Amino acid sequence: AARVGDLIVITGHRVGEAEQTGEILEVLGEPPHERYRVRWGDDHESIFYLGSDATIRHTAHRPHR
Repeated sequence: AARVGDLIVITGHRVGEAEQTGEILEVLGEPPHERYRVRWGDDHESIFYLGSDATIRHTAHRPHR
C-alpha cells in the first residue's frame, strides 16, 4: 500500500515521452478505493487515482506526521 512520502511514477504513453513523478502528500479513502493528493515535478498538486500506467515507488524515508 502507498503511504505519504512514496512516489507515483507514470510511464510515458508514446515513444520518447518522459515519465512523470509525484510525491504522495496525503492518502484519501479506504482500500480498495484510495486516492492520493500528489505534488508533481512541476509543483502543482492534484488528487490522483492509480491507473494501469502508474506505479508506486516506495521510499526509504517517509515524513513524520
